[in-house]
Amino acid sequence: MRVAALWRHPIKGHGAEALNRVRLEGGRTMPWDRHWAVADEGARIKGAGWAACRNFGRGAKSPALMAIGAEWDEEARRMTLRHPDRPDLRFDPDAEGERLIEWARPLYAEGRPGPAALIRAEGQGMTDASMPTVSVHSTASLAALSEAAGRALDPRRFRGNLWVDGAAAFGEDAWIGRRFRVGGAVLEGVEPILRCRATEADPATGRRDADTMGAMRRLRGEAAFGIHARVIHGGEVAMNDPVAA
Repeated sequence: MRVAALWRHPIKGHGAEALNRVRLEGGRTMPWDRHWAVADEGARIKGAGWAACRNFGRGAKSPALMAIGAEWDEEARRMTLRHPDRPDLRFDPDAEGERLIEWARPLYAEGRPGPAALIRAEGQGMTDASMPTVSVHSTASLAALSEAAGRALDPRRFRGNLWVDGAAAFGEDAWIGRRFRVGGAVLEGVEPILRCRATEADPATGRRDADTMGAMRRLRGEAAFGIHARVIHGGEVAMNDPVAA
């Protein structure tokens, strides 16, 4: 088995970024993954720590957001966002959050709460899991789900961090409760990832075009795909690195 893809999502629900390599840290999310999040109007957030996904703008509520691409320049401290229906936006997320709010507002679905503020997740990424995890998926599982859905599914629908080639379809489920090595890091599977309607939207267009939720339930009995994993020992992970489980 080998690493097939690495992704991070610097702003929760607002863009995916492909990576060639990353250094994972023990007990942490992927660096810069969901480091920021866009709070909805009316969000109820206490303090500066983790908060539930219902407080934030995301593809489940506004599918057009799924078509955002992101590029985070850590050295320059600048974020670039791209969308087929919007001009490119380059900004400092810690100092110019209001620019993102105005840029993203037209992408929010009518009748849904609009974007209110860009917040920074202190301590851990604002992932869907309340503990710091990395999400792990297999390309064979994606192929099986694509067949069940009747169309090729872009992996970006699932907003995963780590994709593995060479595992059996849904073989990653067996890693829950077990440790496995990815490149120079050691991870431990924690739990399956329960999915939402964000997966129904095509990341190329931001429009819902596939019954992924129904396909998962028909194939698996529940809308679950991929696993949350905890980083036990940090280390460098790069494209094509070996995966041993």
